[in-house]
Amino acid sequence: MSVGLLIITHNRIGEQLLETATVMLETSPLECTALDIHSDCDLDYSLQQARLAKSKLDSGDGVLVLADMYGSTPSNIANKLATDNSVIVITGINLPMLVRVLNYPRLNLEQLAEKARSGGSDGIMVCREQC
Repeated sequence: MSVGLLIITHNRIGEQLLETATVMLETSPLECTALDIHSDCDLDYSLQQARLAKSKLDSGDGVLVLADMYGSTPSNIANKLATDNSVIVITGINLPMLVRVLNYPRLNLEQLAEKARSGGSDGIMVCREQC
């Protein structure tokens, strides 16, 4: 068993990030689902879809939920899934965060959440000339 990964983002951001990371790594070692939230979505239906995805992904080790922007509709839906210790939500998903998570499929939920956080922040660089 391993932690499930649910990505909840605006439009197709999560789907595209997951596709890109999978191509880079040539695999996806975790059970992953990307849920797209569109501007004209029915919120109750989207929350129902998120709950269904979470239950399918949770094999007993929990689900890590990555959302795009804190306070946005996708992150608000994600936060409604975090009702117990089996779900951790991280906002601000970026490609380095996702690649880091996929590189550590054997970690437990808490450890994987920390890898996500560090991968996301370590992947942000300010370059004036060269990095």
